[in-house]
Amino acid sequence: MKKRQLIAVLGAALLGTGLAQAQAAFPAQPVKWVVPYAPGGTTDVIARNLAIGMSKELGQTVVVENKPGAATIIGATQIVRSPADGYTVGTADSGTLAFNPAMYRSLSYDAQKDFSFIGGLGRMPLVLAVHPDFPAKNMREFLAHVRSHPGEVTSGSSGPGSPLHVALELFKQRTGSNLLHVPYKGSAPALQDLMAGQVQTMFVDLPPSLSMIKGGKLRVLAVATPQRMAILPDVPTMAEAGVPGFEAYAWQGFVGPAKLPAPVVQRLNKDLNAALAQPALRAKFEEIGIQPMAMTPREFGDFVRSEQKLWSEVIRSAKIQLD
Repeated sequence: MKKRQLIAVLGAALLGTGLAQAQAAFPAQPVKWVVPYAPGGTTDVIARNLAIGMSKELGQTVVVENKPGAATIIGATQIVRSPADGYTVGTADSGTLAFNPAMYRSLSYDAQKDFSFIGGLGRMPLVLAVHPDFPAKNMREFLAHVRSHPGEVTSGSSGPGSPLHVALELFKQRTGSNLLHVPYKGSAPALQDLMAGQVQTMFVDLPPSLSMIKGGKLRVLAVATPQRMAILPDVPTMAEAGVPGFEAYAWQGFVGPAKLPAPVVQRLNKDLNAALAQPALRAKFEEIGIQPMAMTPREFGDFVRSEQKLWSEVIRSAKIQLD
């Protein structure tokens, strides 16, 4: 073997040994968890609670770093451009992975190729709520009212292309109803106007709206889940209410940059699922309407691909374009 070839072989062997040792030692330093939203919201709450549990499992501090803006694109870009060593990971939600690729002609990341899918975090079932004075008392009456007033019934959302907006578009397509979309800058102002009667209906996720529902400030017609929810036992599912096959959630997953070493992915997934299984955390999440979403990396990847297919078709049919 020539000297140059021998050096190359030895170099590759040393590099491989170094990588193997680094992976075996993972984690040898704190892990950064990028959250693509501002502090205080549901996404931040999920990440910070799980970061505490994962820190105990990993034996290293998991530090949450908020990188909000541009429909999660800023945070997602930081994740995909980080070294593939497991020390920068983060939250990617339904917007990041399923909606943005269909709504933006140009993205700074490829939702299918630029991420390592580590596992699920949680999902927030959506419910169709109306102002308490809305004349319809059930879904049958609601659809009859909407169809007799085409384009007149207003439906708020937390913004164009949000889970609440996209769920509305799916509902319109499935029921043939003509509701007028009124986008807001966030769910808080939209919920305020719904309670005030400035808009008449809205798909809402439970964490920010549950207290309003239980306090009688909003009335729920149906939950977009296959079974009734324990925290809203008297509310029918969409199928029970006459809209079969309709499910909608705002969901979140745990990702890293592409090409994370398999042992690192497996370690992060194992410790994430251990944190999700903690009884105190599960009880806390379920009390506010968050369903823990423990998955293997393969299961989460398959889930993401199925969501991309479903929602890209909805978005293209609704002609939602954000750039």
